[in-house]
Amino acid sequence: METDVLVVGAGPAGLTAAAELRRLGVARVVVVDREMTPGGIPRHSEHAGYGLRDLHRVLSGPAYARALAGTAARAGAQLRTGCTVTDLRASDGLPGDGDGAQAGGAGLSCVLTSAAGIEEVRAAAVLLATGCRERPRSARLVPGDRPPGVLTTGELQQRVYLGGERLDGRALVVGAEHVSFSAALTLAHAGARVLALVTDQPRHQSYAAFRIGAALRWRVPVWTSTAVTRVTGTAGRLTAVDVASAADMNGVTGGQARTVACEWLVFTGDWIPDHVLARTAGIALDPGTRGPAIDTAMATSTPGVFAAGNLVHAAETADVAALSGRHAARQIAAYLARRAAQASSPAPVPIPVIADPPLRWISPNAIAPGVAIVTGMLPPPLGRFAIRAAEFRERARLEARQDGRLLARSRPLRLIPGRPMHLRASWLSSVDPAGGPVHAGVGIERP
Repeated sequence: METDVLVVGAGPAGLTAAAELRRLGVARVVVVDREMTPGGIPRHSEHAGYGLRDLHRVLSGPAYARALAGTAARAGAQLRTGCTVTDLRASDGLPGDGDGAQAGGAGLSCVLTSAAGIEEVRAAAVLLATGCRERPRSARLVPGDRPPGVLTTGELQQRVYLGGERLDGRALVVGAEHVSFSAALTLAHAGARVLALVTDQPRHQSYAAFRIGAALRWRVPVWTSTAVTRVTGTAGRLTAVDVASAADMNGVTGGQARTVACEWLVFTGDWIPDHVLARTAGIALDPGTRGPAIDTAMATSTPGVFAAGNLVHAAETADVAALSGRHAARQIAAYLARRAAQASSPAPVPIPVIADPPLRWISPNAIAPGVAIVTGMLPPPLGRFAIRAAEFRERARLEARQDGRLLARSRPLRLIPGRPMHLRASWLSSVDPAGGPVHAGVGIERP
């Protein structure tokens, strides 16, 4: 099988990119996803709030997923579900009639595995939009028994909203960020009694309105500076978990440990990009995001391979991921046009963008020069860089510096781990293309 662009992942980023590629005139666009229904995570997120930035209307998660899938299909993209890409590598040459994007140069070869068997797809470009997932209990190294009843938010929402299950009993939610409160709401809808949200941070990482709403409507407290240390259960049921204060875990006297009886334990947040395909393909990963390293053109270290959505910035909202996919589609279309023209000039070298502590990461993590007319640098999606912090800090200013020269400084803000932060990219016109890496860091606002 041959195509111009293969999109891996039929979530908001992949579906939006596919529709935009077709709008821009790319003839053959194939979207593959291992799930049987396109739409990604919003399919089993019943709450409203989707689509505000990209569709300019508010939809429930399932309605949003259907809207994006329908738009991509009507645009002419081929959607193939129940299909997994198991290999990605450079091809010796690109087959076809030599027209359009297929003209000139080597392409990419992907192996697709489905119930129908194994198939090879050759493409001029590939967009990785595989999203992110929550780290399960095993990855968080929580010891103890392995009974049923220990879930992630994704599994919880699928069981409740796709499977229609009732979850009677007591529940504990690990995490206190946006999605943690969503998990508590899902548990309540399913009939469970949520005992608490547990976080090892000194305070919750969500909005005050979420915290107050959970306390008033559902009487759900947040246990801060607390961690789950052991899971206890039988072959058929979770029975209890042990929790300990941060002081206890750090060996400081005065901490308090206790056992909490419960039938459900939900691990939320702690996102990791679904980067298996990128890693096995030898694509460079950013140590901060743990997803593919990309520049502002969404290009990875492998020519012709691009990445977008929550694979590169876990985890932003669905509409932000969708707009990331639209931005990537425009860069892919430009890349295909350059291939068709058989441009032989070397691609500009991206300028690295490095996140300095206490920032955990910044995305994109490089700047593609020589593209934008006004700034001389291609801006990132939505004209801003996504950032995460590693610690709480008051009255901090985000800064961008190159070779010690201040390029930008944000207004005073609070750093909150797990909370999305952004740095506007208006400073790109001040970047020296011949200079060193740009460092994103934090300056303290002095009273």
